[in-house]
Amino acid sequence: MTDEELKEQVVLALKSVYDPEIPVDVYELGLIYDIKIFPVNNVYILMTLTSPSCPSAGTIPSEIEEKVRAVEGVSDVSVELTFDPPYSTELMSEVAKLELGFM
Repeated sequence: MTDEELKEQVVLALKSVYDPEIPVDVYELGLIYDIKIFPVNNVYILMTLTSPSCPSAGTIPSEIEEKVRAVEGVSDVSVELTFDPPYSTELMSEVAKLELGFM
């Protein structure tokens, strides 16, 4: 599997993780800032939350790690949480904006 194919599988895994308070997955919400595939299929994910005081701060990153680790071919997963830049609804995909009534 190429790095690009693996990244596509990682994105599909991310789309199965939802913020419990919002009926949209973390990828479409724009919570994922970066996905990198390093040698030997090690995956790095840089992400944020909707706010630093998000009640799901302890569960969403670990669920992301679990779902991505389950992707066939992934050797290791590193999830880094950042609040720089802060989350904004501008980061949401059109799909998310439609779902949540922003369009």
